[in-house]
Amino acid sequence: MNTIEQPWTTPRVGTEGSGSPANLSARRHAFRTLHEAGCFMIPNPWDVGSARYLQHLGFPALATTSAGFAFSQGLPDSEAALSRDLNLTYIADIAAVVDVPVNADFASGYGRTPQDVADNVTRCIATGVAGLSIEDATGVPSSPLYDLPLAVERVRAARQAIDQSRADVLLTARAECYLVGHPDPLRESVRRLQAYAEAGADVLFAPGPHDPADIKVLVEAVRPKPINVLVVRDSGLSVDDIAALGVRRISVGGALALAAWTGFTRAAQVLKSEGSFAGLASLVPYGDINEFFTTDYRARQADGLRSARSA
Repeated sequence: MNTIEQPWTTPRVGTEGSGSPANLSARRHAFRTLHEAGCFMIPNPWDVGSARYLQHLGFPALATTSAGFAFSQGLPDSEAALSRDLNLTYIADIAAVVDVPVNADFASGYGRTPQDVADNVTRCIATGVAGLSIEDATGVPSSPLYDLPLAVERVRAARQAIDQSRADVLLTARAECYLVGHPDPLRESVRRLQAYAEAGADVLFAPGPHDPADIKVLVEAVRPKPINVLVVRDSGLSVDDIAALGVRRISVGGALALAAWTGFTRAAQVLKSEGSFAGLASLVPYGDINEFFTTDYRARQADGLRSARSA
């Protein structure tokens, strides 16, 4: 594979030593360990501020969200609108400002051919992520999923790119059957996830199902490899309920970003349509948020000084 020049290798403003080889290695090892037993939440920040706050709450890892970031940029959630380079910059920003492992939502790898996927995965690894996911959706309504043989080759190419990088980055393979309206999404998801596991995926993911029976089928189909479950609404299941099904990882995709958009759009609509400030009731106090970021900023400044002195 050819060496690829990329502007994402230099970490942006972040935490002490966040881009050092030792730090990256530690985060990648921690991320792999999280998948070995139990179940953990991996929430999805859409910008630097939400990433810092989620780390502050104590989540052990974070994942990017193409939808959440795209909306923050005034773009729809599609590879045509959210370009590879724009997404890579966002991924690099998130990875640089937290100490916990970050998994990248890398869409379908921004390329059709296995070689294109491999080249772009190499670029994604350079952002400092501990993991990344590749989808099998084409973005073409008339043929929404890659044919399985090509989809498998794309996963295999991503696996080879990671192996050649010698970075301990986890590969998540996504079967998009539920999201593209496949007529038999559970059966097809099982078929695809098993094939992706054989092709070298470390983690399997079929976003869409909320029924415990369907989730259990997916878990059993790829066991002992871990599976990620996406929760984007209150389905009545708790984290403990999902963990009891054998799920290792739970993400929320763009749901936290949508929670923010929900508050904003409702308050703005009431302000415009009714001339009322009722939508501004029960806000989190300005002082609470500002105090968090003040404390956080000072801690990062102190970390930067310590790092400079030890260099």
